[in-house]
Amino acid sequence: MSGDVVVQLGQQALMTVLLVSAPMLGLGLVVGLFVSVFQATTSIQEQTLAFIPKIIAVFVAILIFGPWMLRIMVEYVMNIFINLPLYVG
Repeated sequence: MSGDVVVQLGQQALMTVLLVSAPMLGLGLVVGLFVSVFQATTSIQEQTLAFIPKIIAVFVAILIFGPWMLRIMVEYVMNIFINLPLYVG
């Protein structure tokens, strides 16, 4: 296995991780921004108010985007197993 193949595999792995985690991170970021603005405008500094909506948003993102994320991960792993003889040889 040459160095180019290893770099390509690493690049594919990083892109897959970014693609799969983007919906959860993006929704958590948006909800966190709204909660922060709400806390700043109302002067409510409750700690649980910052975390509970973000946790709920991430769970909703998993429910909505879960099948798509699973399909992306299965395609990546199947691509690895299909091309395994090329990596070993």
